[in-house]
Amino acid sequence: MKTTGDQQLVKRINRSVLLRLLRSRPGLSRAQLAQASGLTKSTVSLLVRELIEECWLTEDDVTAAAGMGRPSTPLQLDGRTRGMIGVEVAVEALRVVGVSLTGQVFCSTEEPLVGTSPQAVCSQAAQLVARAHAQLVKQQVQVFGVGVGLPGAFDEATGMLRFAPNLGWRNVDFQPLITAALAQAGLPPLAVHVQNEADTAALSEYEFLEGDAHASLIFVTCGAGVGAGIVLNDRLFTGVQGMAGEIGHSILQIDGPLCSCGRRGCAETFFGARALDQLAEPAQGGRYLGVVLQNLWTTFNPSVLVVGGPSCERYPSIVATATQTLQAYARSAGMAPPPVRTARYGLQASAVGAAALVLHHELRPMHTPQSSPNPSLME
Repeated sequence: MKTTGDQQLVKRINRSVLLRLLRSRPGLSRAQLAQASGLTKSTVSLLVRELIEECWLTEDDVTAAAGMGRPSTPLQLDGRTRGMIGVEVAVEALRVVGVSLTGQVFCSTEEPLVGTSPQAVCSQAAQLVARAHAQLVKQQVQVFGVGVGLPGAFDEATGMLRFAPNLGWRNVDFQPLITAALAQAGLPPLAVHVQNEADTAALSEYEFLEGDAHASLIFVTCGAGVGAGIVLNDRLFTGVQGMAGEIGHSILQIDGPLCSCGRRGCAETFFGARALDQLAEPAQGGRYLGVVLQNLWTTFNPSVLVVGGPSCERYPSIVATATQTLQAYARSAGMAPPPVRTARYGLQASAVGAAALVLHHELRPMHTPQSSPNPSLME
């Protein structure tokens, strides 16, 4: 029996419980954390001290009012001295951000892709990450991980990018490539996590939203490609090979227009960026987006639908049309649809969410993938 390993895992789980409680309910005291978590007061006190020393938590200067027993000090996530770096590999550009534990964007940059081969993309991304890391260090921010969002189906268990038709990538062993590129760029040892860019966009909304109002959330991203990031029961729903949420390649019309994936009638051919650019009235594409939102609603029954991406920034009318289409379907069924809103972080949603991916893994130690990145860049 691996007693030491078991004890370390239990400790990580207990730490994550406290961090998640304070993420959803900032301002809890040590006593309130003990009551809410079911942990003993001595265990909470020990873990809180460690988390403060490691810059995960900070204490407020204000204490509880006198006359109510021993004064208590409110605790919250430290939004100043610990952070993550997020990278979005888009079809046309790279976006890199530095983000705090509470979702504040410390720094950001965007560059057009200089090449579309996996090696060229990883090399360029690593250079931008190195610059962002230097900026954060200058701001006295401790970086503890890098997240990457990719425009295709990523198999987290194997580190393989299965399918990214808009980049022309299939079965790319991406995890070792980005890990090696980050090491070559001079980055210190850091945890590296990779996921589909729609999934990371969903995490930008989910991880940095106070409270537990959205137990399930779907983020639909609209650009050159179309995808959905799905959060169910506090976890990303990615499917067996990372293909869940590839709604851009769901069929809306049999024998319809030819898609970049080789099939016909995919959703992407009706409201992907290339299709919208060819329409006299881009809002027409919003009707098809509304059909997809209706299908996601009836399939997953989420508490909220978020829509974002370059097409929504360029053609905001498609979101309004999609919402109206969804509401019309709901009225026909005599049901209330979930609310639809636009992305909190705009075009930075996937990059911010890639940073949130690092936090997502840290707060869920039991849900780490079976395979790990190259240990040379692991904590």
